[in-house]
Amino acid sequence: MNLKKPLNALLAAVMGAGLLLTGTANAQKYPDKPISLVVPFAAGGPTDTIARLLATQMSKSLGQSVVVENVPGAGGTVASAKVAKSKPDGYTIYIHHMGMATAQALYDKLPYDPLKDFEYIGQVADVPMVLLGSKNFPPNNFKELEAYIRANKDKVTMANAGPGAVSQLCGLIFQSRLGVRVTTVPYKGTGPALTDLVGGQVNILCDQTTQTIPFIKDGKVKVYGVTTPKRLSALPNVPTLDEQGMKGFDVKVWHGIYAPLGTPKPVLEKLNAALKKALTDPDLKARLDSSNIDIVPVAKQNGEALKSHLDAEINRWGPIIRKANIPD
Repeated sequence: MNLKKPLNALLAAVMGAGLLLTGTANAQKYPDKPISLVVPFAAGGPTDTIARLLATQMSKSLGQSVVVENVPGAGGTVASAKVAKSKPDGYTIYIHHMGMATAQALYDKLPYDPLKDFEYIGQVADVPMVLLGSKNFPPNNFKELEAYIRANKDKVTMANAGPGAVSQLCGLIFQSRLGVRVTTVPYKGTGPALTDLVGGQVNILCDQTTQTIPFIKDGKVKVYGVTTPKRLSALPNVPTLDEQGMKGFDVKVWHGIYAPLGTPKPVLEKLNAALKKALTDPDLKARLDSSNIDIVPVAKQNGEALKSHLDAEINRWGPIIRKANIPD
């Protein structure tokens, strides 16, 4: 009788049980050192702002510091690849916006798969966008803007935060709906793009409310419309692009929290619990409300909902991006 195969199977089972027990024990001790929250963009941008607010509150629940690590580059793909290859022990987690869904259509070859190389912790918040113009740009409203662009398309400049950024996507969809292309000016982040818009170096920009509302209220920029179907409570007199003729125009920036594939389930559960608790904090909510950022409902603050949403968004944006010939 050949006992080799049964013996090998028994050894494999014992080793597997040992690894499971070790993993469970490690998960029970988690976390016992600081956690890195990777942000795929430079400090000071909208995603970075949300990340830092979350890091502060999640640190309180987890009993360890959650330290923001900015890893900018290639529309978020540099950071995504870094996280996908990180050790799946819960000490590297990741916040990314809708760029997680658009990357496959924007780039020919990705060193990771958004649906296969990550664990999903939960959705966080949705951020509306606004279409802005510099203060010295002639058009004063959307109707004038549309006419001006059609008559001066070769002279108009539209800033964005770089290849693959949501501002680029929003801007190119806007141009596609107009049927007119203008000169695009890429920057390394929305911060410098907005600075140059305020300074009059570029004409228009599609950007998130996270950093634009103060500039709008102070009269430092012109605002032509909101990119979501519903008006913003912070800007009740600013009509949506949908209202002004661009029917169905709906671009908002959703955010989710991820971990490397293979991160133990008990660790993911602790991180999800910390995320949910952070999103109930009155100070965090007040800070997000001040920038018109909407915390997602509790039903979306989990890994299953995030993965389902990501899958749907990949299917939604892929055809739109290809039709609009993005990247530009």
